[in-house]
Amino acid sequence: MSHQSDSRDDRAPGGGTPPRGVDERPADTTASTQPQQPTLSVHLDQTSQPAPAELPTERKRPIVLRAPLAKVARVVEEAQVVAMLPAEVATTIKPRLPRGRDRYRFLASCLISAVVHSVALIVLSLWILNVPQGLGPTSLFATWAGQESLEGPEAELVLQAESHELTPKETELALQQSRINVLESSPTEDDNSDEPTPQVAEVGDPARPWGIQETTLMQTMERPTGGGLEGRSPDMRQKLALGDGGTAESEEAVERGLRWIAAHQDPKDGGWSFDLKRGTCKGQCKNPGTEPSTAAATAMALLPFLGAGYTHREGIYEDTVRRGLYYLLRRGRVTENGLDFQEAMKNGMYAQGLATLVLCEAYAMTKDPALKDPAQQAIRFIEYAQDKKGGGWRYRPGDPGDTTVTGWQLMALKSAELAGLKVDRSVHYAAQRFLDSVASDEGSQYGYQDKTPRRSTTAIGLLCRMYAGWMRANPPLVRGIGHLGSWGPSPTDIYYNYYATQVLRHWGGSDWKRWNDAMRDFLISMQETKGHESGSWYFDDEHSRVGGRLYTTAMAVMILEVYYRYMPLYGKQVFPEL
Repeated sequence: MSHQSDSRDDRAPGGGTPPRGVDERPADTTASTQPQQPTLSVHLDQTSQPAPAELPTERKRPIVLRAPLAKVARVVEEAQVVAMLPAEVATTIKPRLPRGRDRYRFLASCLISAVVHSVALIVLSLWILNVPQGLGPTSLFATWAGQESLEGPEAELVLQAESHELTPKETELALQQSRINVLESSPTEDDNSDEPTPQVAEVGDPARPWGIQETTLMQTMERPTGGGLEGRSPDMRQKLALGDGGTAESEEAVERGLRWIAAHQDPKDGGWSFDLKRGTCKGQCKNPGTEPSTAAATAMALLPFLGAGYTHREGIYEDTVRRGLYYLLRRGRVTENGLDFQEAMKNGMYAQGLATLVLCEAYAMTKDPALKDPAQQAIRFIEYAQDKKGGGWRYRPGDPGDTTVTGWQLMALKSAELAGLKVDRSVHYAAQRFLDSVASDEGSQYGYQDKTPRRSTTAIGLLCRMYAGWMRANPPLVRGIGHLGSWGPSPTDIYYNYYATQVLRHWGGSDWKRWNDAMRDFLISMQETKGHESGSWYFDDEHSRVGGRLYTTAMAVMILEVYYRYMPLYGKQVFPEL
């Protein structure tokens, strides 16, 4: 833009002065072709403070020489000059405001600047939020690829995000997660008052669909507050095993079972298979399983190690557990709904519940940050997969629920809460609605997908109700315990025995003692002692034929770990020695 076209706007108020930025002296033709260098010294003298008597009534704008600028920039510059003048001089000068097209240009420049800076701030904030949390520097990728070996340098990085070793006191604090009630806060364990508790179930509570029970039955009974993992520490394990129903023989059986499971880990990838014809066994053990899910098999194999207090950071099976966890994490598939362990199987939610249970327990016991995010994402997938109408889970996400699959998902959610992970409480309420739909005899017995009662599903249903907050004196729970006690342990159904043993352990009393004596001695007597099968179990029934010897051995070991695997839900009320 030429100086001539702007000369109208560049004149000082009052006219007669040449455009600023041009010397008042005549310039020769040659010099007019070159841009003039601004000379500020002469004119700055003109703006020096005059005597107050010489101030005119209306003072002209100070003339400042400068190189030609855009009009918007000149407005800003003039405002800066006025700001540097004495107050009595500045008040007599009217600011030049952009007019017409200049004003639009000024506004446009401000708008563009605001947009550019906003975009920069948004990009910076997204970059900060994208910093990985939970996994640390560990390079773990949840993929859908095939089995991968632990060879190479990345094997040394697995689950070693922190080199800090916990002190015994820190380890004990990490395991102090014993108080759980998935529906509401519970009273303290020291509350043995004879006064009625204010936390009486209200009518319509989905966890207690039969409404308010007789207050006389509940005045001295507290809600379940145990169920934690602190019994798995070496000292507590020995104390609880030998003091609450276990024996030296039962503990030896546990260790023999763990040795058999460890011996059947795949040496190449760290996983397990229900089909014993694969891996190191090569069919030397009879009764292989038919279930193809290696995620489910690996999770089932890892649970007994965690139950006995062995983790990837502590114990003689540290390497076994570490390699198993690595394999399990590799089997997960990252989705928008969380970490999926179904492996595209038609009954994949079994594997999802088992794998999530392992990750949550391992994180609760070690607080390894490399496990926190995978465990939380696996919980997210369980929440997504729930049947939103009926409240249960079955083989595939969204299917109308059945009690067996629902049981594994609820156990995983309970372990997530023990680990301090986030769980949507509405999922619990919906699950109680499902249990209502399969309950009979006012909740003392449970069916599979309807109200037709079965022994195994009754044990699952009662355990889930305990974790949901049922009082020990709740009449349906009392009747359900009576059913389990009258049925006794099964000689073949290890699935029923697994859940019923937990129910009666939490219940305590003479019912527990009778059950435990029979169950413990039966398992010790049935453990294999010869050949490649030494240390394992097999009981022929419909579940065992699918999971095979690996499944039955893992379940038997966890039954014998019941004394310390989970702390009793009803705590000191039933077990004063605790």
